[in-house]
Amino acid sequence: MLKFYYNPLSPNARRVWITLLEKEIPFESIILNLDGDQLQPEFLTINPFHHIPVVVDDGFQIVESLAIMDYLESKYPIPAMLPTEPQALAIVRMVQMVTANELFPQVIALIYESEDSPQFAQAKQNIDKVLQFFTQLLGDRSFFGSQQLTLADIVAGIAIHSLPPLGFHLSNYPKLNQWSERLMQRPVWQKTKLSAEDFEAFKRRVRILVKLRRREMNKGNQAK
Repeated sequence: MLKFYYNPLSPNARRVWITLLEKEIPFESIILNLDGDQLQPEFLTINPFHHIPVVVDDGFQIVESLAIMDYLESKYPIPAMLPTEPQALAIVRMVQMVTANELFPQVIALIYESEDSPQFAQAKQNIDKVLQFFTQLLGDRSFFGSQQLTLADIVAGIAIHSLPPLGFHLSNYPKLNQWSERLMQRPVWQKTKLSAEDFEAFKRRVRILVKLRRREMNKGNQAK
């Protein structure tokens, strides 16, 4: 059986978790506590970069959430979560990459930066730009690039659902608001939704990781 290494607090891991559940793929759940499990020699033999998620399928090890999702889509094509029409496929890929490269870093800024800081205000402006762009890409479809759930909806949905708890509401984006509500009506999304307590734990972890990363960057700059 496919082995899935993850932690429910990780947005990247939840992408794969939701994909597995939506596709009804059987898997063995291996939860890492992220307080050292990911640094153990046994796990480092699976992923030397000590990140989750990881999927091991019949000895084949796959790291990076988007690569895992593509693998699952290719091996388990029903239900289909990638459109085949070129423009629709491009929409899916754009949403995935813009979420990873443009939206999610701004979510981190909302969590870490002070609300009265210029960085916080800039993050809100950047999020607005992304959501306006996503509104155009969604158009009149029920989901991104399709009338059925796609991998883009999974990637973007996890990030966008984190915005209201951070004070950034979707009322100014009615199409995205309706899309978000459609996602949350799905049983899998109800099952995997973070509780308020879990979301606070996620925020604490983000603050710790950002602080450690900035400390390492400062050390590197001082060494130059």
